[in-house]
This record gives sequence, C-alpha cells and structure tokens, in this order.
Amino acid sequence: MNLQPPPGVSLSEAADFLAKYPQAEAIDVVLTDCHGIGRGKTIRRHELESLYLTGRAMPASLFGQDVAGDDVEASGLVLNDGGSDKRCWPVAGSLGFQPHAGRGQVLVSMYEADGTPFDAEPRHALLRQIARARAAGFDPMGAFELEFYLVDRERDAAGRYQPARYALTGRRPLAHNTMSVDELDEMSPFFDAVYEGARHLDLPLESVISEYAVGQYELTIRYRDFARAADDVIVGKRLIRSVARRFGMEACFMAKPFGRQAGNGMHLHLSLADDAGGNLFADGADGKLSPLMLHAIAGVRDTLGDTMLVLAPFMNSWRRFASTVYSPANDAWGLDNRTTAIRVPETAGKARHFEHRVAGVDANPYLVAAVTLAGALGGIAAKADPGPPNDGRLAGNNLGGRLPRSWLDAIETFERSAFAKEALGARLHRGFTAVKHAEWERLAHEVSDSEWSLYGFVV
Repeated sequence: MNLQPPPGVSLSEAADFLAKYPQAEAIDVVLTDCHGIGRGKTIRRHELESLYLTGRAMPASLFGQDVAGDDVEASGLVLNDGGSDKRCWPVAGSLGFQPHAGRGQVLVSMYEADGTPFDAEPRHALLRQIARARAAGFDPMGAFELEFYLVDRERDAAGRYQPARYALTGRRPLAHNTMSVDELDEMSPFFDAVYEGARHLDLPLESVISEYAVGQYELTIRYRDFARAADDVIVGKRLIRSVARRFGMEACFMAKPFGRQAGNGMHLHLSLADDAGGNLFADGADGKLSPLMLHAIAGVRDTLGDTMLVLAPFMNSWRRFASTVYSPANDAWGLDNRTTAIRVPETAGKARHFEHRVAGVDANPYLVAAVTLAGALGGIAAKADPGPPNDGRLAGNNLGGRLPRSWLDAIETFERSAFAKEALGARLHRGFTAVKHAEWERLAHEVSDSEWSLYGFVV
C-alpha cells in the first residue's frame, strides 16, 4: 500500500494547528459523500499527526449509501471487494478550529491503495474537470451562495415546524422582512458566532441578508479557486448547522421546507482566469460580452437537462420549482435576469462572470461544480452559440422541452446521459444513479398526511 500523502499535504499543517490551538482535544474528520453529507469520525488530538503521515482508513461503501446512510447494493460500491477500506488523506489547507464546539475540523479525500484518487468520490470528479480546464489554459474561479432557514426545535400547535426565535430578543419573526437590517440585528448573536467560526476555518464568508421568507437567510462567500469554493459550501453548511444547535435552533438546508414560501437555492458564480489571474470572461474593449463566456453559457445550457438530477437530487428539490419566483425552472439565459437559469450579472468589465441559478442548496457542491464546468468546457470547445438572451420575465414552471419534468424523469435522463457519465466518471455515475433510484423507490411507498386528508375518505 502507498502511504505517501497526496501533493500539498504536509505534516507542518497539523503541527501548526496543534501549536495554535492547545485547547483542541479532538478533531472532526469529514469525508463528503455523494449527497454532500459529512461522513467520518472524531479523532483525539494525539492522532492528528498520524492522519497527515499515514492517512486514515474508511469504507468506500460510504459513497454507495442513500441519504439515510443505508447501503444501496446496486451502486456497485457495497461489499464489492469484501468491504475493504480505502485510504483517506487530508485536503490541504482545510484544517481549522471550531470555537463554538472546541474541536478542530479537517476535510479528507479518498484514495486507492496505490495512491490514485478513488473515482467514485465527487470531489475527485471536480478535480478532474479542473485539471481538464487547466490543460486547456483556463483556471476556474468561483463562489456559491447559501440560502437556508433557521427553524425552532419547538413545533407549533398543529405540529408544524416554525421559524426560530431571534437570538437577541427571543421574539418570533412573523413577517418576510426581506433585507431588513433590524432583523439581522435581532439574530446577530448567532451570526457573530458563525463569522467567528468562519475566521478560524479559513471560510471567507461575506455579506448576510434576511431573504424572501420568514426565517430565511442568505450568506455569500468570497470568490476564489474553484475547488476551494466547493469546499467552502461543505465547511459553511456544517458550521451554520453546528452553531445553530448551540442557540437552540436548527439550520434547514432543504430546497423547499415550506410549500408556500421561497425555496433555498445555491447559486454558483463561475469565470475562467488565465495564468496571470486575468479574467478571460472580461468584456472586450468594445464593451461586448466575451465570446468565450458566451460559448461556456451555451455549453451549460445544452447539458442542463442531463444534469438536473445533480442540481435537484431529492424529491423535495423538485418542490422548489412549483413556484418559480426566483427558482428558475428553465434553461434560458439573460442579462441581469433572475428568472433565467443562467444569469449574467450587471457587474461588467474585469469582474464579468455568469451565475448558474438552478441548483438547490441541498445539492452536492462538488457535483454541481463538476457538471457546470464540464458543460462550459464542452461549449467552449465546440464554439457553441447560446442564442439571444432572454430579456423578459419567465413566469411559471417552464420545465419541459429539453428539461426533465420530475425527479424520476431526471433520474432516468441522468442514467442515459453520455455527458453525465463522461463528466463524473463511470463508477460515480453508476453509483449516484443507483442511489437515487433506491431513494425514489423508498419514497414511492410512503403515503403522506396530505394524501390522507385529500383522498382518504372521499374517493
């Protein structure tokens, strides 16, 4: 077995952490599965250096589990080799401290016994697409936005979840209060703790707003290297959840937790840089949009139907498209048009980029980033034409045409897709498809309370 760490992994990172945080008696070791859920273990302080020297064994079957952690045998990842472990190594630069918990945290990635990346891991799929981009002379840069609800542990009289009380005053929010600064002040003890944690986790959180629904918020993250941008989502969601628990509330990252309120999106901002860091999507001297960016947009548009399962991976994800005020259910593009799937924000010149608005915050950021970059690179290679921008409001649910119309349709489209198989790799493509089929079948047998109330004693 190869016990040489991957490039960039250095024992000095562990030594520096131990010296800086003598109070850290434990470290959370986090491997991100196909759903974006952290799987792993908590190790003691004295074990940290060995993680950097020899890695840590974990089962590959973690990538063949459904969202509840149950094995899906059809994934081809469960006991296919007798259940042997693979070797996990730290993601360089991801070791940090969680002040609210008093523990450290480090992301890890899985490798085969010979040191090659385990090809069913989503993070490696993204790294392969980044390597493809760099081979073509492009350095991908990006950032995600995180929308979420803060929810009370206490349910209302009807047994429904309800918005969390403000951390400062204890009052319960009753109105949308979209972009209310006073609302942020009332929740400021919570956000102060989140920002403090982000500082120790190298998580570049930026602005926070109260969003379009009662109890909904959005955090933006600074633009940077594409792989780190996806890591930021994993670290950010875990931080927000963990801090929320210590304030007696829960952070909810479902795509559509409340049927009559706004859904939670995870908008992806993407551009390509040259070797010197210059933005290749920057407007031309004549003020016109970059042809390179237009080709990239065309490629993303052309592959959006094939990738809807990645962008909307759960049954609940599809509820977000039922009311599409700011949740585009189409494959259109537009200039500063929030009703289109792909929006070119008004930030012009050197800051020019595009925003992919379809994914819910429940999606795996590595998979979203991988298929978006793969689509963009394909469009660039083909010099594809995105067509004219849509300058009007796209109202209602526009799924159809080139896009799947339901979760099952998306699963079957993804399963047939040569693009998805190529972009993610055959083993990850097969495993993800099987897991989603299993989840669909699991929920197909469940009868909801809504069905009982609507049909139970009437039909």
